[in-house]
Amino acid sequence: MTARRNVLFIVIDQLRADCLMGALGDVTPLPNLRALQAEAVSFTRHFSVVNPCGPSRASILTGQYAMNHRAVRNGTPLPHDTPNIALEMRKAGYVPLLYGYTDSAQDPRRFHPNDPALTSYEEVMPGFHEAVEMRLEASLPWRADLMAKGYDVPPYPDIFRPNGPELNAAAVYRAEDSDTAFLTDQFLRGLLGRPAGWFAHLTYIRPHPPLVAPAPYNRLVDAATIPAPLCVGDKAAEQARHPFIASSHAKTPISSVVEGFPDLEPTQENVATLRAVYLGLAAEVDHHIGRVIAALKQAGIYDNTLLVVTADHGEMLGDHHVWGKQTFYDAAYHTPLIIRDPCQPQAHGQRVSAPTESIDIAPTILDWLGQTAPDMMDGHSLMPFLRGESPQEWRDHTFSELDFGDPITPTKAQTALGLGADSANLCILRGPRHTLVHFNADLPPLLFDHAERGELRDIAAEPAAQQVLLSMTRKLLNHRMRHAGGRFNRVMITPAGAVRADGQGN
Repeated sequence: MTARRNVLFIVIDQLRADCLMGALGDVTPLPNLRALQAEAVSFTRHFSVVNPCGPSRASILTGQYAMNHRAVRNGTPLPHDTPNIALEMRKAGYVPLLYGYTDSAQDPRRFHPNDPALTSYEEVMPGFHEAVEMRLEASLPWRADLMAKGYDVPPYPDIFRPNGPELNAAAVYRAEDSDTAFLTDQFLRGLLGRPAGWFAHLTYIRPHPPLVAPAPYNRLVDAATIPAPLCVGDKAAEQARHPFIASSHAKTPISSVVEGFPDLEPTQENVATLRAVYLGLAAEVDHHIGRVIAALKQAGIYDNTLLVVTADHGEMLGDHHVWGKQTFYDAAYHTPLIIRDPCQPQAHGQRVSAPTESIDIAPTILDWLGQTAPDMMDGHSLMPFLRGESPQEWRDHTFSELDFGDPITPTKAQTALGLGADSANLCILRGPRHTLVHFNADLPPLLFDHAERGELRDIAAEPAAQQVLLSMTRKLLNHRMRHAGGRFNRVMITPAGAVRADGQGN
């Protein structure tokens, strides 16, 4: 009898793609991810369809655009009956194990108003079995482990304050006791002895801020070797480009990504130092992913396991004087995607340049297991690429969204721009050559030509670009109309009963 196959789905929080494939990759030690690329398929134009963390993970795990699941902010509830990868894996007979977090705000219709589940956006998406809790603001098992080892454990966020006056001082915990190390240890302990046929979602919080790393990772990368941030000029020059940008700068100053330095100035030295700490944290995650891969091989299950490694979104790291990810630039959305299908060795080592989206991952996993993705999933299976094929019909663009408002407490952007929460949003269409950023509320669009200066020059107002602007706007409208969601879009009630578009009864 053939053993049931396993799925390991790893998400690294806030890892931008060019740490692995780009300028930052030249100075970032990621040997295990690079080795994995040699025996897997890498997708070089892969983009998150939304950020920040909660909305991004909602899209990854449901396979839906944010315009359809509408959990568009950290804290916006995800309807409990939205199909997701965990619920679909249960239909296939798997227990969806969660080692980490999903950042899923719960549907208030399912809970009493006094239920603690309604007090945090860091709850678990329906269908998952939380094998190890590792939520950023809680992480109770890790904190208990530190206490048992004799650490004086301060509350969040002070646990992530550098242990010294230097910006890149080491964390209060040793590398072998870090949050990344602890989660990996727990995963490997849970894996040993587990019968074949498991599904595990392993989610690393690093290199997400607060930017603090244990030794030696805090100084592993030489700040002097790191490329400078990409900018068109000083802050004033950036802010002159569009009304949205000043509020973006105000929301996430450099001091917002590190604890204990409230008056930190974005000097060249400080920016380079924090970029180096970020890359050190990425290297730490890479080390532990290497441990996971080695354990799979030692257990003899590496070639019976689908391995998916990606990130939920990117990080600006001071590019355009922005930190965090709540903006429109590619660095906030462009993420790595590496998939190793052990059954398709002929495609290993290939790099796919076709545009892919984070909503494609869930349908791909289901397809690999012979399951049909729910109609409500907007993404498409990447299995043809994993077989080394090039699909005849594939998208030529990617689509992303950002809601920067808050219906309860207006954000700085809302206040500065005079917007209600429903109008404080934007969407991005990236085509083969041009990128369109469309804002709500009659704010001006942005248009970038990547055959010229790309994001360093907005051409939306130039007379010669008007035909391109019109064409991209039409493509954007077509995309939204084509993917407008609905539970029964592909179902009709007929004399023969409820019939799906594929001819199967519902």
